[in-house]
Amino acid sequence: MKNMLNRRDFLHRTVLAAGAALTAPYFARNLRAASPSGTILHAAIGAGGQAAADLEQFVRHPAFKLVAMADVDLTKTAAWKERFPNVRIYQDWRVLLEKEKELTSVNVSTPDHMHAAIAMSAMQLGRHVYVQKPLTHDIYETRQLTHYAREHKLVTQMGIQIHSTAEYRLAVRLIQDGAIGKVKEVHSWVGKSWGDTQPRPPGGDPVPAGFSWDLWVGNAAMRPFIGGGYYHPSNWRKRLDFGTGTFGDMGCHIFDPVFSALELTTPLSVRSEGPAPNQWNWAINSVIHYVFQGTARTAGPTLNVSWYDGDQRPPPAVQALVPVEKLPDGGSIIIGDKGVMLLPHIARPRLFPEAQYAEFPLPKVVDGNHYTLFLEAVLGNGRTTAGFDYAGPLTEAVLLGGVASQFPHNTLNWDAKALAFTNVKEANGFLRRKKYRSGWKVKGLS
Repeated sequence: MKNMLNRRDFLHRTVLAAGAALTAPYFARNLRAASPSGTILHAAIGAGGQAAADLEQFVRHPAFKLVAMADVDLTKTAAWKERFPNVRIYQDWRVLLEKEKELTSVNVSTPDHMHAAIAMSAMQLGRHVYVQKPLTHDIYETRQLTHYAREHKLVTQMGIQIHSTAEYRLAVRLIQDGAIGKVKEVHSWVGKSWGDTQPRPPGGDPVPAGFSWDLWVGNAAMRPFIGGGYYHPSNWRKRLDFGTGTFGDMGCHIFDPVFSALELTTPLSVRSEGPAPNQWNWAINSVIHYVFQGTARTAGPTLNVSWYDGDQRPPPAVQALVPVEKLPDGGSIIIGDKGVMLLPHIARPRLFPEAQYAEFPLPKVVDGNHYTLFLEAVLGNGRTTAGFDYAGPLTEAVLLGGVASQFPHNTLNWDAKALAFTNVKEANGFLRRKKYRSGWKVKGLS
């Protein structure tokens, strides 16, 4: 494998990135022994789409060696096999984990419903894991992965790569330095619409060559394959059993700097004012309101955080606080007792009123590489900044919004310690998958 950077250059960049990230309030407890050879023997679960983007970053590291990959759609693996002739290709990730005895790490870049099963199976074999967002499909799975990684001191990282960029780091630094004072409320949004108001089409279609529908469905209940992109390769995000809707897709990104800067953990309550999903699909145009316990960074004993997606946006009075020609398609308005921040997704934060901040000195932050931080932590050099101790609570909060959408116009009071809603008992039935399909059960999850 050809390496684009020498190890000294790469490590130097990583040290700079790690140093810039020290304002983040959570770190993975993940200093486990690296492989004796200093080479990271890695397996990729997923080969196309986001999985390909993840691998393009990983393969640049001089200590990284791609030894195996699995994808249910073998057409996605062909280009990687041509590029790395020695990589071993599997269609079933379970077979890969069984046969590849010397792995150091695994990345999980699949549809949401399979994140937990693959990550837990890999961790139970002692593998360090990089898992795409949201960490899992269901809240119980998130809690179980978080506990297991902590207890076994594994290196973990969730794929919220913008967490490590200069734009988000600058926003966190500004808030924690008190640039806008104590935070009073937050409004976050995105224009995506990962939902579908229509019923599932009847019947089924032929499964394409090279694609295993059985392996793709995985731990969910079997149903006929529907072509035309209904499930594969990307519209699975709209489907209740496989994706987590717009909020699950983008909430972990856009809430991340808010969560990090304000040192939030789990909400006290959550309420949906948007439409409910139908039997098959997530809804669109969500409006979700959270109440969090206040922190040293907030103006009061509690903090209100609101989410909007699709066509929904923050109220006009909130938008008026950031007088721009047009709101970005995604981002947050963070209201402090001294000023207001507009944080686009993804661009540098802006502070308002502009006249008040015209001469405001911005702190210097450096761009980091989310993937490099993970690989260097695997080698014993530093720590990740979006390990499961941080990413777990963030994911739980996001997924609670999905549960709330099942019970519109009801405030759901959340007991994080008990992992239960205290007032709307029916909502507790949405915290975990009711049944893993036979052959797909994983210890600790099902």
